[in-house]
Amino acid sequence: MSILAAFVLPHPPLAIPDIGHGEENDISSTLKAYDKVAKDIAAIKPDTIIISSPHAEAYSNYFQFADGDVGSGSFMRFRCPQVSFRIFYDKELTQRIALYAKSEDFPAGYEGEEDPSLNNDHGTMVPLYFINKYYRDYKVVRLGLSGLPLVEHYHMGQIIKKAVNDLSRRCVYIASGDLSHCQKADGPYGYDQAGPKYDDLIMKTFAKASFGDMLSYDPALLEKAQECGHRSFCIMAGALDRSAIRSQVLSHESPFGIGYGVSEFFVEGNDPSRAYRDLYLAKQAFQVRQKVLNEDPYVHLARQSIEAYITSKRVVRSSPLLPDEMTHEKAGVFVSIHENGELRGCIGTTTPLQGSIAEEIINNAISAASKDPRFPPLLTSDLPYIDVSVDVLSPYEEINSVKYLNASKYGLIVEKGNRRALLLPNLPGIDTVKKQISACKRKAGIDEAEAVTMYRFEVVRH
Repeated sequence: MSILAAFVLPHPPLAIPDIGHGEENDISSTLKAYDKVAKDIAAIKPDTIIISSPHAEAYSNYFQFADGDVGSGSFMRFRCPQVSFRIFYDKELTQRIALYAKSEDFPAGYEGEEDPSLNNDHGTMVPLYFINKYYRDYKVVRLGLSGLPLVEHYHMGQIIKKAVNDLSRRCVYIASGDLSHCQKADGPYGYDQAGPKYDDLIMKTFAKASFGDMLSYDPALLEKAQECGHRSFCIMAGALDRSAIRSQVLSHESPFGIGYGVSEFFVEGNDPSRAYRDLYLAKQAFQVRQKVLNEDPYVHLARQSIEAYITSKRVVRSSPLLPDEMTHEKAGVFVSIHENGELRGCIGTTTPLQGSIAEEIINNAISAASKDPRFPPLLTSDLPYIDVSVDVLSPYEEINSVKYLNASKYGLIVEKGNRRALLLPNLPGIDTVKKQISACKRKAGIDEAEAVTMYRFEVVRH
């Protein structure tokens, strides 16, 4: 068999009457939709429920699956230990998924699990609470999200689908996830217009089952909306890759300032046209090729340096054919790499360490591609999809007031003792001086309230 259906489900703990104490009545549409989903799953009688949860164990560059035979936990975090769970994992399916991931050199598996309990994972327990009212004869595959790009979450879903088909399981997929968290001024996260905008977009996507759209959502919108489920939804989309889908939106509401959406997707055969990862990557590769045709010498040199090093560990040399300012002048340089719309590496120098701007670019481009500790090194297979930018920094100057800052025009350096961090100007989501200072302090490990020495600088972005 295969994945027979998938469901988008929110996970508000107060939906549980013992926790909500009446507040659950304010999300009556969500509860009614949950009841329908639970009955529909009971009618399918799946062998295994696969669930991706934003509150399962998660890593920046790895998809963690729950290990072992049994998982247990309760809502003790919400002062409700009497509502508890004991689930049995489909260990054979989990191992098969890990095997397929390993064969594709994909960062996913069940090794290294640190927290095997369900106590912190209400993203799993809330959906199972409702399903268990009508159906209990199932095993579970449970996984967390990652910090990898959206398209890699889709790829995770494709690997899950392969393993399910290989073992002929009857499965349903649950994409656990709330929507925006900033839809009311008096809500727990305040208000941002990105909140209702995101909810409107994602619910239209669900209604049309146009899963390819999810891969191209603006990262700045996702961050501002403070959503928690988008990556979960992308894994679900990959698990339904090339499947003909009948979709139904059951509910959407946000009475507490947090969006709760419930949708169903039933598989009705195959549809090769719905190969959304392939289509997305082809589009990205085409856009990169178009950009390459118009790259200036700064960006072209950075790209040349990356490609030569990644494909053959060769370090290119500065050329006399480059503009004079690149070969005769010195400056700090940052090289940034984006892949599929998300940051993939960024390394730079605030003051020149090499003999010229060109040499600075070569050195920092290689480092951004292979030595940024936040990301795995680029592979040859990544090269068709990378977008490269080069920032040439002016000498930085100390300032004694925030009035001399402008998040769009000036980069910022904050310093406290031996703690120091830098932010380039005009970054997505950093559109105010307050946000710029806050983000820079977090990056340096400096408390929000601590006084710091600040420096500003300008950049010429290529």
